[in-house]
Formats: sequence, C-alpha cells, structure tokens
Amino acid sequence: MKVVEQREELRALAVEDLRDKIRELDDQLFRLRMQAATGQSESGNKLRPLRRQLARVKTMLREKGVRD
Repeated sequence: MKVVEQREELRALAVEDLRDKIRELDDQLFRLRMQAATGQSESGNKLRPLRRQLARVKTMLREKGVRD
C-alpha cells in the first residue's frame, strides 16, 4: 500500500480507532524487537516500516488535535 493511500485510510478512522491502531503497532514492534534480541528471526527489515507506520498514526492523532 502506498503512503498516500495509508494517509487517507488513517484520516478516515475515528480517534479511538487510531488509538487502537497505536496499541496494535506498539505490540507488533515489541514482539519484533524481542525476536531480534533473542535471535529467533531475521526481523531487521520489518522494524523500520513498522516504526514509520506508527509515526504516521501518531501524526494523524495530532492533526485531529488529540494528545497521546
């Protein structure tokens, strides 16, 4: 999915849905970090896009005037 499409999709979500998305992405990021730390998988190339997506969601919350 392209970045522009992701932004439009995120803009359409309600504030509570964005908060749920943040929790979900935080959980995924934590799991990938743990896997990388324990050497379970080669998750290095998955971390960066996930962090960027999390930043996009947080930006959408800021645009809506909501604090984290």
